[in-house]
Amino acid sequence: MSIWTRITEALAALAQGEPLAHVFDLLRSRPEPERSVGFTIAVIALGAKMAKADGAVTRDEVMAFRRVFTLAPEEEANAARVFNLARQDVAGFDAYARKIAAMFRDKDHPDNRALFIDLIEGLFHIALADDILHENEEAFLAHVAEIFGLDRRCYLAIRARLVEGTQRDPYDLLGVAHDAPLDQIRIAWRQAVKENHPDAMIARGVPPEAAKLAERRLIAINAAWEELQQRRAA
Repeated sequence: MSIWTRITEALAALAQGEPLAHVFDLLRSRPEPERSVGFTIAVIALGAKMAKADGAVTRDEVMAFRRVFTLAPEEEANAARVFNLARQDVAGFDAYARKIAAMFRDKDHPDNRALFIDLIEGLFHIALADDILHENEEAFLAHVAEIFGLDRRCYLAIRARLVEGTQRDPYDLLGVAHDAPLDQIRIAWRQAVKENHPDAMIARGVPPEAAKLAERRLIAINAAWEELQQRRAA
């Protein structure tokens, strides 16, 4: 059963007239939450709020989600439905973000930092579909990251990985201090590679259809490690 079929089933649980925001409460209350369904709906719903568009969803807006998800042509209507439900909901994006944060936090995942990083990165990919990070998108992403419990340094590291022309500090990309010994940096690099392997991402709730998020991230992580090795060897 595809992720999009499971999303359709999740949306079918909404009563007539209920806003999309309620689906996050429904998913959270299930004995075995569908984390990959929640992740996909979260990215599309917050993407819709970020777009602040009016009228019917356009093909270009749906196509932006291809930067995150494998989306077959026959599934575009399902993605568009989620997008439109979110856009029609009067709730603000911060209310959505807080419901999503609550959905992914439980006794087994008290902070779920890695998954929230995945979510923010997915939104960055959508924002950059036109190759420009607009000022309002920047403010949106920074505020959602804050709601998810990600500090400024983490947010800037995500931004540096994805926004062309951004000054990229390899220490920030690996989350280590500038005076950290090389052995500690190596440990951080290995941990980052492990956490960002597609299998690890799928295990924490990123659907296989979005595992390509790992590709660009691993390139940046490995490049940061190589740069720091060269600096220390000089």
